[in-house]
Amino acid sequence: MLSKNITQIGRIPMQNYIIKNQIQTSAACMEIRKLARLRVVDNSDIGKRAMAEGKPPKCIHVYNKQMVGKVGDKVLVAIKGQKKKAILVGCRQNQLPKIPKFDSNNIVLIDDNGTPLGTRIHVPIPTILRTILKEKTQAKGADYTKLLGIASRFV
Repeated sequence: MLSKNITQIGRIPMQNYIIKNQIQTSAACMEIRKLARLRVVDNSDIGKRAMAEGKPPKCIHVYNKQMVGKVGDKVLVAIKGQKKKAILVGCRQNQLPKIPKFDSNNIVLIDDNGTPLGTRIHVPIPTILRTILKEKTQAKGADYTKLLGIASRFV
């Protein structure tokens, strides 16, 4: 409960605040870091069940040196008591030029060799993701091009 006492001395108001039972909340994090809530946008069974129950997956680890996820990065998520890998296909944070900014942090679940668990992606994904994933496919040996094949729309 917040009560406010204002006393006027000349033209400068003096404010005294008495704070009882204060609840502090942190600002919304717009970066993909540990414990960031994510949204599954493919039609995989585990992803549909988690989003229907209102328990979205949380990021456990980001596979890059900065530990901050960007579009195209691989992340490890905790979903329904299991650990799964995923690819970021949309982020809320401010992006580089030619990469669109999304309303939510979108992921597509994959298995260990880069094959998506679902058969369709419901939201548009950035066109720049084609070049990002093709570079990672050649460098890492995993096949991320299947993810581009199940996408229906590009932005």
